[in-house]
Amino acid sequence: MPLLFDDDLLFEDSNGVRPTTVINCWACELPANGCPSPNSWPYYVRTVREWLEFISEHGVALFDTRRRLKAALGAYSVYRAQGPIKHRFEASTWNQNMGILAGFYKWAKDEEYADSEPFTYRQAVWAFKGQVRRGRVNQSRRRQAKPHVTIKYLDDDFTDMFLKGLAGLSPDGERDLRYRGRELARNSAVGRMIVSSGLRSQEYTYLLVCEVPLLPSRRTAVPVSFPVPSGITKGSKYRESWIDYDSLVELHSYISLDRAAATFGSSWRPPARWGEPLFVTDADQRGGRVNGVRVQWSSLGPDERRRLVAPEGGSMLLSVWGQGRPFTGWATVFARTSDRIRERYEPRFPHVNPHRLRHTMAMATMARLMRGWYEQAARQVRDTDDDAALAHYLRTQEPLLILRDLLGHTSSLTTEAYLHRLDVLRLFTSLYRRVGKEYGLLDEEAELELETEFDDELAVV
Repeated sequence: MPLLFDDDLLFEDSNGVRPTTVINCWACELPANGCPSPNSWPYYVRTVREWLEFISEHGVALFDTRRRLKAALGAYSVYRAQGPIKHRFEASTWNQNMGILAGFYKWAKDEEYADSEPFTYRQAVWAFKGQVRRGRVNQSRRRQAKPHVTIKYLDDDFTDMFLKGLAGLSPDGERDLRYRGRELARNSAVGRMIVSSGLRSQEYTYLLVCEVPLLPSRRTAVPVSFPVPSGITKGSKYRESWIDYDSLVELHSYISLDRAAATFGSSWRPPARWGEPLFVTDADQRGGRVNGVRVQWSSLGPDERRRLVAPEGGSMLLSVWGQGRPFTGWATVFARTSDRIRERYEPRFPHVNPHRLRHTMAMATMARLMRGWYEQAARQVRDTDDDAALAHYLRTQEPLLILRDLLGHTSSLTTEAYLHRLDVLRLFTSLYRRVGKEYGLLDEEAELELETEFDDELAVV
C-alpha cells in the first residue's frame, strides 16, 4: 500500500493530525471502499498528493474553508489545462482526478476530518433500458467527445495487416526484407491469440504456458474454450473466453518450437528486487509445486507469476525473450508495429495500444454472431416467408449474452453500453446489406429504404 510521509516523519503537530496522515488513513481503506485493484492504489494516492502540493504552494490547507478550496480548485483547473505542457491533463485524465478527489473529500467529511469540499454538484437523471437512476454530477468535470468517437477498433483489413506486421510480413504476405525484428513467432502467435480471445493486457501478459488450452485432436470450426484464471483477471473474477482453432495451432507451434528453444537449459533467475525465485515442479494445467508447496495457478497474481522458474529452466510465462526471460513489453511491440505499417505501407493506419485489440475482438465476435443469425433468418425468410421473422426477433438477445460472457461483463447492460461506445451501427448496416443481397432479399426499392432508415439513425446519433 503506498503511503505518504512528511520530511520530519511526524504524524501530527500543534495543529492536530497532519494531512498526510489523513491521506494514509484514506488510502488504507481503499480496498474496502470500491478500489480493490492494487494497481490503482498508487494512482489514487498520487492524485491527492499532487493536489495537496499545489494548494500548499498557494497557502491553502487540505481542509480549508469552502471558499478558499473552490478558489484553489479553479486555479488548479487552469494549471492542468493551460499550465506547463508536462503538467497538463487531457479531459479524461482531469475527470478521473476529479472523481478521485471527490471521493476523498466525501470520505473525509464522513470521517469528520473536513467540514467542506471544493466541488459543486447538480442533480441528474440517467435512463437506460427502462431503468432510471438519479445522482449527482460534479460540475468540475470537463466535456469530452462522444465515447464511440474516441474508442476505436481495427477493421478486418487493418487487423490482417497488423497481424502480418507482427510476424514481420508485408501486407501482401511476403517477408518484409527491410525489417529485422526478433521474436516474430512469439509476436504473431500472441497477437492472434489476443484478437481471437479478447484477453486484457494483464491477462495475456502474465498467462502461464501451462494454462494455454490443449489442442483438440482434430480440427474444429467451433471455438475452443479458453479459461482465464482469476489471479490475473480484472476484479479477480474467473471467466471463460474462447480461441479459434487456427490461432491455437499457431500458439502451440510457438510453444513447442521457438519458446522451447529459448527456455531449454536457461539459467534465468528473477532479479533480487522482484523477490525470491519461485521454483516450479510437477506442473500441470491447474497447478504445481512452488518451492515444494502445492499451489493452484489461479491463486497467483502477476508479481508471483513473473518470479516462477520452470523445471527445465526459464520463465513460466507464456511470452519469453532472449534466454528464457519473461517478456511483458507488449505495448511497445504493438506501438512499433503500427508505426512501421504507417510509415511503410498505410499512412492511415492507427496507433495500436493493447486494449484496442480487445475492442477489435468484441466487434469481430459480434459480427460473426450477427452474421450467423442473419444468415439463419435469411434462409428462413426465403423458405417459410413471414413466419421466420418472429423466430429471429425472439433470438436477438442471445449473441449479446455470448459476448457478455466472453468479455467478462457482469451484466448484459454493460455489454450493450460497450457496443454503443464502439459504434456498432456501421457494423449492423454492412451485415444487413451483405446478407440481404446474398440471399436475394434486397431489391432496389428495399435498398433505398434501408439507406433512408440508417440516415435517420445517424442523424439521431
